[in-house]
Amino acid sequence: MAEVPSLEAVTVVLVHGGFVDGSGWEGVQNPTISLTDDVAATKRIVAAQSGPVILVGHSYGGAVITEAGNDAKVAGLVYITAFAPDRGESVSTLIKDPPPGAPVPPILPPQDGYLFLDKAKFPASFAADVDAARAAFMADSQVPWGVGALSGTISEPAWKTKPSWYLVATDDKMIPPPAQRFMSKRAGSTVVEVAGSHAIYVSQPNAVAALIEKAAKSTDTATK
Repeated sequence: MAEVPSLEAVTVVLVHGGFVDGSGWEGVQNPTISLTDDVAATKRIVAAQSGPVILVGHSYGGAVITEAGNDAKVAGLVYITAFAPDRGESVSTLIKDPPPGAPVPPILPPQDGYLFLDKAKFPASFAADVDAARAAFMADSQVPWGVGALSGTISEPAWKTKPSWYLVATDDKMIPPPAQRFMSKRAGSTVVEVAGSHAIYVSQPNAVAALIEKAAKSTDTATK
């Protein structure tokens, strides 16, 4: 049996996106109120680690790791069907002009400065390949996504100086696959494409874990 390289030197920090809580990645939680708050929450976790860190961001979590990834301890970034903004960009600017014919996420009008997805449309848009009962639970357990989180801009994208990996979900109805390909190419990411929904981290955890493991092994090797 081939020896599996030790990953003990690398810590993987998972950052979830908007509308959902950390239950998809057990034990993960950030406030999703503003980009500044979420970056600060992520940096606190990074600071607590003793060695190099791989940041993994899903959806809006990609914007968070793009900014938080400038921390000296961060050795690499993994985007899971996520936003990867450039300097001065925000989630708002990236979704402002959707491609013709692209599915429109069922985001309801803001309520007291927070956003939710239409519960009835949530499964088809966010989690079409997730078990129906779990998708319904995800819809019912939505975490309010602060409008301020969408408008928070990136000061310096970490992907310009850190290696990155990107999983494109080809059946995504929240972030159009062409947009994912554009952002991943611009970032110079190592890309894999997997047929799945926006909730691919729930529906196909093995594919997601494989990419994270690839990034961790690459970083572990580079730091030795």
